[in-house]
Order: sequence, then C-alpha cells, then structure tokens
Amino acid sequence: MLSRDESVQALAGLFRRQPVADLSTLLATLETRSRMSVFRRLALVGYLSSCSHAGRYYTRRDIPQFDQDGLWFHQGVLFSRHGTLKSTVERLVEVADDGRTHPELQLRLCVRVQNTLLDLVQEQRLGREALGRQYLYVSRDPARSAAQVARRHEPAGRRARSPEPLATSAVVEILLEVIHTARATLDATSIAARLRAAGRSVLVEQVQEVFDRYGLVKKTARSRSRRSQR
Repeated sequence: MLSRDESVQALAGLFRRQPVADLSTLLATLETRSRMSVFRRLALVGYLSSCSHAGRYYTRRDIPQFDQDGLWFHQGVLFSRHGTLKSTVERLVEVADDGRTHPELQLRLCVRVQNTLLDLVQEQRLGREALGRQYLYVSRDPARSAAQVARRHEPAGRRARSPEPLATSAVVEILLEVIHTARATLDATSIAARLRAAGRSVLVEQVQEVFDRYGLVKKTARSRSRRSQR
C-alpha cells in the first residue's frame, strides 16, 4: 500500500489520464488489495461514485462538469451532483413543474429507474398519481404535487418549456455529429444519445433547437429511398 502522500500523487496522476476509474484500476494504482484502503485514500482527494453501473465507477469530486440538472455523463457512465441515483430521481421529480413519468426519467438518466421509483414511493419521499396507463411521479408535498398534476393536465403547448440555451462549444459538437452522421438518419434523439454516450449532457430539445436554428431537416426513409433510385 502506498503511503498517504504517495496515494494522493498516484490518484492525481490517474485522474489526469482518465477522469473515471473502476475499483480494479484503483486497487492497482494504490498497490493494495483492500477496498477500505482505497476508499480511505479516495476520501483524501474527494470523490463521487457513479449513479449507473451499480456504483462501480469513481471520479474525483472536482472533475465533473454538471449540467443544469446536476448530471454528468462520461462514456455512458452517469454521475450526479445529488449523490445517489435515488436522491437524483427524487430531485428531478421535485423540481419538475409537471412531475415526471417513468419513461421520461429513464430517458433523461439512461438507466433503469423502476425499482428506484418504487422505493421512493414506499419510503414516502415521492408521491404518484395515475396518468392514463402509467403513473406520474410527484412531490410528497400535497400542495406541490397538486400543482404538478394540474400542470401535467394542461395542453402540451402551454406547459412546454424552452430548453436551456446551449454554449457555443455544445452547438459545435452537435453540428459535428450531424456531419458525422450525414449518411444516416438525421434525428435529434439519436444525436443527443451519441453525445451523452461521449460524456456530453445534451437534451433532445436542445439538439432540436439547433436543428431548427440552422434549418436542418430530419431525413426520412422515403427521401433516402429516392436518392438510392437515382
């Protein structure tokens, strides 16, 4: 096992080379077989565990660049400013003016949240209301939950919110993805998914806003078939 100072230096070097590491990498870096020793050393520099992948990945606390929801994706691994997946889901539901459904949360977080939602409801940390054939998850506060349900039942056009404005660098990344997928179907959902997998937290609505701004039209199967006939 490396000494305290050597461990701090080794961890600094590791996280300069790669922003995210799993336990086996940390054990090797710190030259130990003890999980507890790894966590004691990580505590010296401050760390976060991933919300996805059963918490198997770790990063230094000052590395993530969190988005407006407090989320950071790195190569498909999710980290949250709010800590655990359970706390993150609770927060996303609480701040949503119209609550959140299971599919909406799963799409946003790119992880399975069904059991997490069930636990939060059973622990009375969230409420839920029937919404057609699914549930709307809402705040545990009665007044807040009533407002969320009422907002959800408003016409979609009235409750739609404009996406947060993107930084210029994020717009450039979206346009680069469009260029890279020029021969494939141009779709805001797939572009957003590709960017999230690369560690960029971008909403589908934000990608669509860039499409609209630059006059990028979604390519359909029909338009592709016409080109193939020429």
